[in-house]
Amino acid sequence: MTNVTTMADAVSDGVADGDQVYLAGFTHLIPFAAGHEMIRQGLRDLDLVRATPDLIYDQMIAAGCASKVTFSWAGNPGVGSLPAFRRAAEESVPTEIELEEYTHFGMIAALQAGASNLPFAPLRGFIGSDLPEHNENIARVESPFDDDYVYAVAPIEPDVTVVRAQRADESGNAHLWGIQGEQKIAALAADTVILTVEELCSEETIRSDPNRTLLTGDDVDYVVEDPYGSHPSYAQGYYGRDNEAYIEWAEIASDVDRVEAWLDEWVYDVDDRREYVEKLGASQLLELEPESDFATPVDMGRY
Repeated sequence: MTNVTTMADAVSDGVADGDQVYLAGFTHLIPFAAGHEMIRQGLRDLDLVRATPDLIYDQMIAAGCASKVTFSWAGNPGVGSLPAFRRAAEESVPTEIELEEYTHFGMIAALQAGASNLPFAPLRGFIGSDLPEHNENIARVESPFDDDYVYAVAPIEPDVTVVRAQRADESGNAHLWGIQGEQKIAALAADTVILTVEELCSEETIRSDPNRTLLTGDDVDYVVEDPYGSHPSYAQGYYGRDNEAYIEWAEIASDVDRVEAWLDEWVYDVDDRREYVEKLGASQLLELEPESDFATPVDMGRY
């Protein structure tokens, strides 16, 4: 059985206007290519959910894709704020957006509730915070056992989650190494899962290292082979983070006209990620090449 398709078809078939969409990945394996395809296809009125909205959500907001952002931190990591996000939140440019804010642990707990089919998840993290006053999905819960109390978060169950991994077989059994972040629970909480990978591999390769399998094919609806699909973030072992792109975005995004020109050049005027990578050029890609650093082999044994 194969779930392999193109990014254009996965987005066209799997994502609709008004959907709640989670683009997963923490520091690396951020699905930029999937976000660009959603921009290219003109999706609108999305509730963009992500623990750490960074450049990809700034770009999608600037393109008019979002009517809401559900998040726990937003910024350009190591650089500053997100200008397009701020314009939309403060000035409704290009569209008005609603904000639903959590702490990091609060959002992860909400995803865990969604992944576990629970009506809520309890946590102490909001005690002393004013976030419950601004988020109707955070509520105080009295203990049934004593006079203590905690807060509870409603489940987050995205219509679509996009996750990236280094490799997968055609069914969607995926190997991921490096920082895992919230990839697994964001996928398990969703109705539809789009998995994008740096490369397709054989089922035998996946079976050779079962502990590295983060997702299995029964959780995945679409598999897309999309090399460099995380640029300008990184994919552990495949390419490094393009720090200059993050710095440049802060300057570009400060001006609406420059943002529109960037979207024209890097999203609308390229057909897919292959053209994007060709536009980056070989010299840029070579600068992002990592040095090899192999893990010590493990004998899995066979009985």
